[in-house]
Amino acid sequence: MREISLDRLRTLVAIADLGSFAEAARVLHLAPPTVSLHIADLESRVGGKLLSRTRGRIQPSAIGETLVERARRLLADAEQALEDVERQVQGLAGRVRLGASTGAIAQLMPQALETLGQRHPAIDVQVAVLTSQETLKKLAEGSLEIGLVALPQTPVKELRIEPWRRDPVMAFLPARWECPDVVTPGWLAAQPLILNDKTTRLSRLTSEWFASDGRQPTPRIQLNYNDAIKSLVAAGYGATLLPHEASTPLPDTRIVMRPLQPLLWRQLGIAHRGGDVERPTQHVLDVLWGLSAG
Repeated sequence: MREISLDRLRTLVAIADLGSFAEAARVLHLAPPTVSLHIADLESRVGGKLLSRTRGRIQPSAIGETLVERARRLLADAEQALEDVERQVQGLAGRVRLGASTGAIAQLMPQALETLGQRHPAIDVQVAVLTSQETLKKLAEGSLEIGLVALPQTPVKELRIEPWRRDPVMAFLPARWECPDVVTPGWLAAQPLILNDKTTRLSRLTSEWFASDGRQPTPRIQLNYNDAIKSLVAAGYGATLLPHEASTPLPDTRIVMRPLQPLLWRQLGIAHRGGDVERPTQHVLDVLWGLSAG
């Protein structure tokens, strides 16, 4: 089945509006035989007459009126689609898909989204909660534009992975505990612990930190949701190790933070596909780079 050309529909609408083949040809910058050919092609396609002559003026037939009405909507939709795409090409609007862990989303994305909303309100950022490995996989597949990932990562073909933030990992402890000024692996391993689950890079970092003093503690519970972990710390259920971003507010007053000895850092990177970056994606990247100080 042959598709109906938008150009032919545009010709039909012009004739219906102007009442003349010749005027439609002039307005559309077409040769008169081309206008006639467009209508003949449409009539062949629908199997009926689309136009009739009444008192010297060309008007749509009953069938033609139906097609003209639908054609106006189709042409308007096509024009809107082109305008939407042009706005996206210009970076004025568009959709950007981003993957990140729960910690990065909860602590860092709100500020980024607020800034982006002020600068580029028509850009829609769709955020997916993913591990770093899931994020890199989806970036490589093309189903994400940007990823916030834990570093280091093995290089991935056609992806750029660049250092973004370096935040200290701190001990978060119930305020009612008697806590040292500096927390060591030996002291913390003797306390009840709430730690990130083993699928996370932070879990591996904290395991290495404990192992530096020959410790391998077993946590009371493992989670992958930092706000839930902090809630349990505030309730006195145990202590945890989490990154502390300088831009985030201090925790609940029922929680105290202490530095670690030896020091421990959580490093994050920004990943995206190489080559030309679409403007909406670049606007999101620019906002994220503005949060790079850590």
